Amino acid sequence: MIDIIFEGVEVPGINPEFFVLAIPKLVREESKICGDITVVFCSDDYLLQVNRTYLDHDYYTDIITFDYSDLGILSGDLFISLDRVKENAQDFSDSFENELKRVVFHGVLHLCGYKDKSKKDEKIMRIKENYYLDYFVSRETK
Repeated sequence: MIDIIFEGVEVPGINPEFFVLAIPKLVREESKICGDITVVFCSDDYLLQVNRTYLDHDYYTDIITFDYSDLGILSGDLFISLDRVKENAQDFSDSFENELKRVVFHGVLHLCGYKDKSKKDEKIMRIKENYYLDYFVSRETK
């Protein structure tokens, strides 16, 4: 089951149903089994508090992924700062909608086992993100 939560924020123009449908397809495309995944859209301040509380990190980030996968079934929580997504979209000259989708896909790819700490892993992650943007988002909306 895919749950979408808005923690004190609104996402105008985004249909949560897109993620409810896309996430299980992405997981199947990666030959994995989709369990319970929650996507929490929140503010910078909210995600900073999560970062401090659970990871002992004191900095802003666009996404934190908590992986609860077990016995081959993907499960986890994705916390996404809409403030960071908006800023990233501007920095990368992309639309807010596409950057939001990229970040959600990024978190799901982490649940699928992809890493991004090394240059090599980061390159693979970017290739996968771009693949799923092309797969799920029509070229006219990019």
